[in-house]
Amino acid sequence: MGITKTDIFNTEQNELAVIFRVLANPARIAILEYISGQDACICNDIVEEIGLAQPTISQHLKELKSIDLIKGEITGKKICYCINLEKWSEIQGLLNSFFEKTKFNCC
Repeated sequence: MGITKTDIFNTEQNELAVIFRVLANPARIAILEYISGQDACICNDIVEEIGLAQPTISQHLKELKSIDLIKGEITGKKICYCINLEKWSEIQGLLNSFFEKTKFNCC
């Protein structure tokens, strides 16, 4: 058996690729901006704010949760979402490190 494509890259490269993939959607950026401005946020509020269908918003939330960028708390039948600040800081550090390393090699 051969190696998978991700096996030829280091952990940081693979992690950054996943982060960039998740963030590479304008709806997810809009969702993050909306959630970051709220004390607590319910999925239907996001649907009204962003203007996409509830199943579409749910799929985007699932992608954001897949990298732990947001966390949700179930309250009855509602789920309140917020930014996972610990993960947010970790991702910010990874991105800053990546940009700092690459800028020195650019002409």
